[in-house]
Amino acid sequence: MSTVSATAGLTAARRRVRDWLGDRLLFGLTLLASLATVALMLGIIYKILAGAHSAFNKFGIAFLWERVWDAPKNIFGALPGLYGTAVTSLIALVIAVPLAIAIALFLSELAPQGVRAVVGTLVEMLAAIPSVVLGLWGILVLGPFARDHIEPWLHSTLGFIPLFDGTPGSSGIFIAGLVLAIMVVPIIASICRELFVSVPQDLEEAAFALGATRWEMVRGVVLSSSRPGIAAAVILGLGRAIGEAIAVTQVIGAGWIIHSSLFSTGDTLASRIAGQFVGAQSDLQTASLFYLAAILLVIGLVTNLVAQIIVRRFEYQRAGAE
Repeated sequence: MSTVSATAGLTAARRRVRDWLGDRLLFGLTLLASLATVALMLGIIYKILAGAHSAFNKFGIAFLWERVWDAPKNIFGALPGLYGTAVTSLIALVIAVPLAIAIALFLSELAPQGVRAVVGTLVEMLAAIPSVVLGLWGILVLGPFARDHIEPWLHSTLGFIPLFDGTPGSSGIFIAGLVLAIMVVPIIASICRELFVSVPQDLEEAAFALGATRWEMVRGVVLSSSRPGIAAAVILGLGRAIGEAIAVTQVIGAGWIIHSSLFSTGDTLASRIAGQFVGAQSDLQTASLFYLAAILLVIGLVTNLVAQIIVRRFEYQRAGAE
């Protein structure tokens, strides 16, 4: 009997030691992973700021509103790139957000089970298409189609608005916005679909029991309870649109100028960096490109901060309502 007790005690002691070592190992590995992420972020920030140092000293904050980008004369400014980034991202969100939410609602609430699996997989596969392939498709298919059909219709219908004035073309800010919308849709749709599926079934059935129509249930239950997640998904899509470089470079036309018409060529911060970094003619041009990267980094940090504030605000309001 004493032998059995001793064996059981020894086994328990070994288990305690193993559990203690496992806990410490898990803590150490997760801590190292977290510190590595912080170190990587700090390293990226340091490299970008160090690379942009001479441009900071040369142009200062005025770099943000200067319009000229003249490499032979070493005169650089970021305003056309900021304008192109803002406009193309806004076009992408205006088109992508309603489509993505509609796709997510269809897949989570309306589609038959077999259709959900097929369409959901295809939507997720769209996010896996390389951006260079989407850019090539934009050059060969989307650009000519928009030039021949979409842009003439917009010009004839809304041509009195300066945004839709001008000559339709197969490249430009509008085409870049369309390509970005295609890239953003699967991201927002996939996140929103998971949000809608996670809404408790009891809440939906209770809404139907109270006499609500399907649309009233979707509006009052599904969309209302998912607002924080939808806002975060939209911000995530915005970050994807702002940072895209290759596909935009292929279709936007590379014109460092501010046009009132969306049909004109333009440029974005990311596409300018991708297009000129390797072939920069001077150290100051390279530093100016790093300056553009620093601006993109700040925009990314701000958008993520705004997303967190929005999510926390909605969570606070929901907690207060409960």
